[in-house]
Amino acid sequence: MAPEINLPGPMSLIDNTKGQLVVNPEALKILSAITQPVVVVAIVGLYRTGKSYLMNKLAGKKNGFSLGSTVKSHTKGIWMWCVPHPKKPEHTLVLLDTEGLGDIEKGDNENDSWIFALAILLSSTFVYNSMGTINQQAMDQLYYVTELTHRIRSKSSPDENENEVEDSADFVSFFPDFVWTLRDFSLDLEADGQPLTPDEYLTYSLKLKKGTSQKDETFNLPRLCIRKFFPKKKCFVFDRPVHRRKLAQLEKLQDEELDPEFVQQVADFCSYIFSNSKTKTLSGGIQVNGPRLESLVLTYVNAISSGDLPCMENAVLALAQIENSAAVEKAIAHYEQQMGQKVQLPTESLQELLDLHRDSEREAIEVFIRSSFKDVDHLFQKELAAQLDKKRDDFCKQNQEASSDRCSGLLQVIFSPLEEEVKAGIYSKPGGYRLFVQKLQDLKKKYYEEPRKGTQAEEILQTYLKSKESMTDAILQTDQTLTEKEKEIEVERVKAESAQASAKMLQEMQRKNEQMMEQKERSYQEHLKQLTEKMENDRVQLLKEQERTLALKLQEQERLLQEGFQKESRIMKNEIQDLQTKMRRRKACTIS
Repeated sequence: MAPEINLPGPMSLIDNTKGQLVVNPEALKILSAITQPVVVVAIVGLYRTGKSYLMNKLAGKKNGFSLGSTVKSHTKGIWMWCVPHPKKPEHTLVLLDTEGLGDIEKGDNENDSWIFALAILLSSTFVYNSMGTINQQAMDQLYYVTELTHRIRSKSSPDENENEVEDSADFVSFFPDFVWTLRDFSLDLEADGQPLTPDEYLTYSLKLKKGTSQKDETFNLPRLCIRKFFPKKKCFVFDRPVHRRKLAQLEKLQDEELDPEFVQQVADFCSYIFSNSKTKTLSGGIQVNGPRLESLVLTYVNAISSGDLPCMENAVLALAQIENSAAVEKAIAHYEQQMGQKVQLPTESLQELLDLHRDSEREAIEVFIRSSFKDVDHLFQKELAAQLDKKRDDFCKQNQEASSDRCSGLLQVIFSPLEEEVKAGIYSKPGGYRLFVQKLQDLKKKYYEEPRKGTQAEEILQTYLKSKESMTDAILQTDQTLTEKEKEIEVERVKAESAQASAKMLQEMQRKNEQMMEQKERSYQEHLKQLTEKMENDRVQLLKEQERTLALKLQEQERLLQEGFQKESRIMKNEIQDLQTKMRRRKACTIS
């Protein structure tokens, strides 16, 4: 079970100091410790609209994020609060409260636009908080949404002919769900005399106006962007909680002192967020945890600081570099652990060691495949393969050394008494040679009967016997019971026996080389098999995402047609056709 991270209160995640956005390293440390998947809820809106109150409620606290009570914006930059998710076990709820938009002290809106864009990029649910009704003034204040095509890119290297609008067609695939919260809402929810739900009111408010004038385009643009970029939308309305004079003490008041309708509306809002906000997910179904969110924050803020546009693809690739490198280390650590538990050197044969290697290698590749993603050109898997090959070769070398040490020790124990007898002259007498040969055969048999000598058993024995050839020949030549002819025959026999042993060792060496070649081929096939399965799973996952995006775009195109907006419908149709072409190619592709 992953440990829970429960911050006692909010802390700054991204500071906004003199117009510069700077990441707080202490906040990154908190994120790096969150191994659970994260649900990220960000709230954005004009300053002094009560954003922080709602975020405190989501945290289950009466206070935390600073509410303030003056016309000055209290929250600067983006603040973060990490709490256990109240309805999703093993998940962490990350709440992001942002600097109020339109603060008169800032003078320009450049930072507001970046904070708005960052809130969208980092969150899985994006809450836009405003006062009163959804009128043209409210839409004008939401002009930041119309700048998203100038602030965010989905791809790092779009096609030469692809413009910002075409690149933004992919926004819907990774943008968060959109929730509009309307504070101090005092009107009756109805249109044309018919009652409306808050969601119906939002849909009604996002209707486009027919016409081609500049005024019509200005009216339609923010509405069209919201409809296009945020297919899943939700709306909540809130009555004024207390009399205006008591708003400054809102966080100190008990629920009994607040308007009952407001209390229920806040409870409904929190319940919806807890039940419907999704885990933050990247392209390919990759769930975001604390370290991944940390990487996204750094990548996006660094891009803004260097004058570039935050790019979703670049952020994912930067994250992949970090995680794939860690995946290689994790896989190698697993391999070493398994081999350490299973292998007892020296193994009886090379094949025994290679079988253990193959099992551990397969598990290591599985660990890497589970932990890696977006491995462009399979560079990290190739690195893993190279490291596993080296580990295998190191084990083979250690196995040889362990076998050599074991066999040398056995030879010392088994044959040293014979050497002492030779030095004592026991075999330097008539008939001594045959006694020596018989003793030698007995000792060789004893040596062969010893278990777990390993792969070097024969080579070490033959090297030892060869080193004692002069001693053997001296005993032979001094044995007066043998004729010269018999001595010549014995010399030839010893040579033939030595040649036979050399041929056997050569044959064994060839067999070992064949086993190594077979193992290398099996390793290649195992990597290819698991890679093929992963690529197919990724292809299926991406198709599912594209099918969801396609369904959403088709729904929006149908609504545009029903409302009589032919031009906008044609633009949407082109996006749909492009997406369908990509899907057909992906469905038809085969993995070579």
